[in-house]
Amino acid sequence: MATEINLKGEDISPAKDGGILKEIIKKGYSNEKPITNDKVFVHYVGTLLDGTKFDSSRDRNQKFEFELGKGSVIKAWDIGVATMERGEICRLICKSEYAYGENGSGDKIGPNATLIFEIELFDFMGEDISEGKDQSVIRRIFTKGEGWAKPSDGSIVDISLKGTH
Repeated sequence: MATEINLKGEDISPAKDGGILKEIIKKGYSNEKPITNDKVFVHYVGTLLDGTKFDSSRDRNQKFEFELGKGSVIKAWDIGVATMERGEICRLICKSEYAYGENGSGDKIGPNATLIFEIELFDFMGEDISEGKDQSVIRRIFTKGEGWAKPSDGSIVDISLKGTH
């Protein structure tokens, strides 16, 4: 049976227009958060404002993965998941301009629909740039460089490197 959902949470929308509200249900266990280009692994349950469920990775018993900040998911997810820590469960209330907009999606999500997602962030990892895509070299860009030029062979460059194991 559908139930009315309370619209509360911190406004995390870039314009602070109430377009994305976040409520933490369970705090994460690390201070590290995913960054653009990270591959993230989540479970989610999506509902309409009246509580009607329209999608759930939990029902499929399969985590959903996507690359953060690439536009492969709705804007609210790219923005909201970037604020999460590993192990965190949150509720995102997403106005249509941060979701599917005036077109909606399929027959379950109508035009201009506000959506509610409960998301659990399990893990994330940087971009696999290894030749064999075997995760032997993972890249995470914390701060983008300045300028547009790419160094050529023999160029002298300044870098900052952080190694973990």
